[in-house]
This record gives sequence, C-alpha cells and structure tokens, in this order.
Amino acid sequence: MKEKAAFAGGCFWCMVKPFKEWDGIEDVVSGYMGGQLEHPTYEDVKKGDSGHLEVVEITYDPAIFSYEQLLDVYWQQIDPTDAGGQFQDRGDSYTTAIFYYTDVQRTLAEVSKSKLATSGKFQKPIVTEIRPAETFYPAEEYHQDYYLKEKEHYKEDRAQSGRDEFLSKHWA
Repeated sequence: MKEKAAFAGGCFWCMVKPFKEWDGIEDVVSGYMGGQLEHPTYEDVKKGDSGHLEVVEITYDPAIFSYEQLLDVYWQQIDPTDAGGQFQDRGDSYTTAIFYYTDVQRTLAEVSKSKLATSGKFQKPIVTEIRPAETFYPAEEYHQDYYLKEKEHYKEDRAQSGRDEFLSKHWA
C-alpha cells in the first residue's frame, strides 16, 4: 500500500533529487501546500501572500522505504534552524515544515525533531514546523524534475545557494 509524505525545504527544485534516488519512492512532485489561495501559481507563491510553502509530495512504499527514513533524508537537506527561508531563498514560502497525513506520521515527525534538537548537531533551536497536511497543488510542469530538465541552471542555482556548503558542514 502506497503512502504520501510532504516536506517543505525551501526551493522545491533542490528537494526532489535527494528523495528520488531511493528504492521504494514511487514519485516526488513539486508543489504548494499550507496556504489559503486555491490553485496557486508559482508567481502567487513567490510573491509571498498566498500562505503556501514550496513542498515536495512523495508517494512511497513504506514496506521498502519507511517514513522514518524519509525524515532522515529530509533533515539532511535543510537548515532546520532558519525561520526566514532556506539559504538564498528568503521568505515564508521557503520556510521548512513537515506536513503529516496521519497521526503516526505526526508522532514520528515529533520524535525525529526532538532527537535532532537534543543531538547537539545545531547550536540554535530547531524551528521546522510540524503541520497537518492540507490540499496539495502540483506546481507547473516546468518545475517538475527540474534537476533533469534544466541540468546546468539547476547546478548553477544550487551552487550559488549555499545549501551544499551548509549540508557538508552539518551532515558530513
């Protein structure tokens, strides 16, 4: 039986590839969640007044790849101490959040966040929110699998973002 998971980690372009690489991950779709505007566009979300965050929605087989494993991958893609966005992408739409679909996911996310908070890995508090999943709106087609469609631009954007330097420092 397939399940869904949704994570906000800043720019969704950088959040697809790390999840797609694993067996048991059926699909990773870039999109929007958490706001009040129905059927938002990229421009709506980027403006910052839609209330939505950029997210990836993951369809996975928990018998092959568990939700706990998804959480482990997720934490290693973000700066969970930054409440103002992620790396070069600033603003509410680029903040981090774990959106849960079930009470089990909520509990696992809370335990995972607590373990990270007490691990000593970060000096600042973990500010990533844990929120109930809401309606997921897939992003426009040109955003889907962007790292494959626009390899050079993706590589340049990621290199300029500061994400990889941060991840290397904290997760090496």
